[in-house]
Amino acid sequence: MAAHDLITGQCRWMEGSGPHAEIVITSRVRLARNLAGRPFPHLLDDKGKQGVLAAVASAAGAGAVAQRYGKLTAIQVSELPALDRQILVEKHLISPQHAQPGGGKALLVNGDGSIGIMVNEEDHLRIQCLLPALQLHEAWRTATGVDDALEETLDYAFDEKHGFLTACPTNVGTGLRASVMVHLPGLVMTKQIGRVLSALSQVGLAVRGFYGEGTEAVGNLFQVSNQITLGQGEEEILGNLSAVVKQIIDQERSAREALVREARVQLADRVGRAYGTLQNAHILNSQEALALMSELRLGLDLKLVKGVDTRVLNELLVAIQPASLQGAAGREMQPFERDVHRAQVVRNRLVTIQS
Repeated sequence: MAAHDLITGQCRWMEGSGPHAEIVITSRVRLARNLAGRPFPHLLDDKGKQGVLAAVASAAGAGAVAQRYGKLTAIQVSELPALDRQILVEKHLISPQHAQPGGGKALLVNGDGSIGIMVNEEDHLRIQCLLPALQLHEAWRTATGVDDALEETLDYAFDEKHGFLTACPTNVGTGLRASVMVHLPGLVMTKQIGRVLSALSQVGLAVRGFYGEGTEAVGNLFQVSNQITLGQGEEEILGNLSAVVKQIIDQERSAREALVREARVQLADRVGRAYGTLQNAHILNSQEALALMSELRLGLDLKLVKGVDTRVLNELLVAIQPASLQGAAGREMQPFERDVHRAQVVRNRLVTIQS
């Protein structure tokens, strides 16, 4: 698999199937690891980073990883054009920090993007498993399996008292960051979202936007993740997050049921207007497109409209983003030209919807 295939292809998380897929878009588990005896990436020069990359790539190409999880292709992120790096961010395959200029950065990734290793991001390794719907434990099993296979060759920085050592103190311990991306239009429309988000912070969970830390929620999409990695075991972290997410799912379903019960006509009108705008608009900025797609997704889940696969909407979450739009078109665009092209892309993809 070449970098071009990953940049232009689709990812497994876009499938739109699995447990609670009508509310949970993705489940992600990420493990932060560093190599013993080497400075953290921010203290390494390019030669040092290349040494880390060589060690990780060698371990990933060894028998244990390949036999259990298939071949991981190495993509030299540092050598990609800025637009291609941003496309990988939009697909949730690398972080915004990893897309910043700098030598020695790479992504080791499988064919469908469900397994990835960011090399020389904030830590030497960020092992990630990204799956559709609510599959936190499945993602954990895969990520920790890759981690164990790598550790057969690599010597990690580990302290008996503190656990895995990381560049940021908030990751020390398990190095585990688990998150789910949830679609919560019901709680937003019924004005319960503030209460829910406040409660999450009180139980040690963080709520972030579409691209994680430092980003805002758009299109009623929220990322919920653990904040504590020290003093808790992996199963406890995953169990707590899963339990809270299931409560959020129940509350979102209740909010949707209330909307249908108390304001079905108004909701159907709102969904129909969003559907009509997406099918007919000739100018759409990204925020408006995501907001309208959120209402269409809600309408599909509530059977107020029909005829489109959820996968199409998941693919559009990426396809309408600035870098992906320009990459697919094969040229750079000014903001207004992107808005025009975005509307055209949406119209073309939704042409098969039948209400």
